[in-house]
Amino acid sequence: MNVGWLYWPMLTYNYLMEPNIEKCHIAITPGTCGGKPRIAGTRIKVSLIYLLTVDGMSPDDIVAAYPHLTLADVHAALAYYFDNVEAINNEIRDDDLYVEEFRRRSKNAAS
Repeated sequence: MNVGWLYWPMLTYNYLMEPNIEKCHIAITPGTCGGKPRIAGTRIKVSLIYLLTVDGMSPDDIVAAYPHLTLADVHAALAYYFDNVEAINNEIRDDDLYVEEFRRRSKNAAS
């Protein structure tokens, strides 16, 4: 008697009865956050989530600081970062350059 065969139809039946629901955690929308990848339904960019982890926050800490996010949102943002390291690092670099240029111009205008 093949015991595995006896359970196969039940597993298939249960599997087919489960709804296949997927939530899209990451969104890229022109005109929102400069078209940069962000957590869907928010203005929190993937780059911010990554930088918070670099600063020592755990995914649980991030959810505590941003209670409207889920742990799945944070992990999806980190997965997106690691799938797109070069692009996100370029975004972070460009943001840093923009801030430095803004500070320089503000300092010169105040003088």
